[in-house]
Amino acid sequence: MELSDEMWKEVGFVISSGYRSKVMKSLDGQTKIPTQIAKDTEILQNHMSAVLKQLGEHELVECVNPEARKGRLYRLTDKGEEIVKEL
Repeated sequence: MELSDEMWKEVGFVISSGYRSKVMKSLDGQTKIPTQIAKDTEILQNHMSAVLKQLGEHELVECVNPEARKGRLYRLTDKGEEIVKEL
């Protein structure tokens, strides 16, 4: 499928940050807690919430259980899945 100009802007947003790229690739086809993502990507845990927030604001990742105080699960949105194919 050919990406729209808007989607290419999102690809640019993701690849402009090594952290965002690593998190997106880590979540490709999986649902994980931030600790798992940090371990898989070798990104410090204290950076993870900021990266997930940025990706969430762009509707690329979503929290599956936002009501949970601990053990929040994150996954790619449909839009995020399209973007990660281009990484």
